[in-house]
Amino acid sequence: MIKKYELTDETQHNGTLHRIRALRDIPSKSVKAGDLGGWVESESQLSHDGDCWVFHHAIVCGNAYVYGNAEVYGNAVVRDNAHVYDNAHVCDNAEVYGNSVVCGHAVVCGHAVVCGHAQVYGDAIVNGNAQVYGDAEVYGYASICGNAKVRKRKSYIILRNIWSSGRTFIYTRSNRKWRVGCFYGSGEELIARAYKDSKLSGRCYEASVKYVEEIYRILEEEADEHYRKTDN
Repeated sequence: MIKKYELTDETQHNGTLHRIRALRDIPSKSVKAGDLGGWVESESQLSHDGDCWVFHHAIVCGNAYVYGNAEVYGNAVVRDNAHVYDNAHVCDNAEVYGNSVVCGHAVVCGHAVVCGHAQVYGDAIVNGNAQVYGDAEVYGYASICGNAKVRKRKSYIILRNIWSSGRTFIYTRSNRKWRVGCFYGSGEELIARAYKDSKLSGRCYEASVKYVEEIYRILEEEADEHYRKTDN
């Protein structure tokens, strides 16, 4: 194995974290031999294989592992037993920890948190102040943003716009918000905006909002019934 980087004598956190220095070029990351990277505790956190890299002020520590072609940059932190691999990006002020996994082409950015046993993969994006935790899985083209909290499969629902663009759009239950392209807001706001585009768009998005509201109403009724039986 030809080493990709070395640990420098530049440290922080009482000497537990070492800044890395590239020993060879990594063209896909625009990294040249001699360039300084981010911070790791040891070589067990960042693979020497592939083009994975830790940039800037980013930190990878604990038993966390970054490999494949993944990137960790900005002020991001990956720690505990988390794994980041494939072509995933963790950046800005995001945190990935616990036993969580971020892989595929997934992006975790902003002030987002992914923790617990959560998995973010495919082309999914988690950003803003969103939290993905517990046993949640966020995948495909899902976009979890704002202050949404996703703890399990029932925490969000993805639909597809079959009447025009074919793109997917998502509803997050915790904050009752819809993400459709660059739009992010309530169901009422989505319907109003859609009607401004066209009658067809308005009717279809209105039906989608009502459908999702009805699904969650049924789920809540079932949950209430379960709790009543349990209490008795």
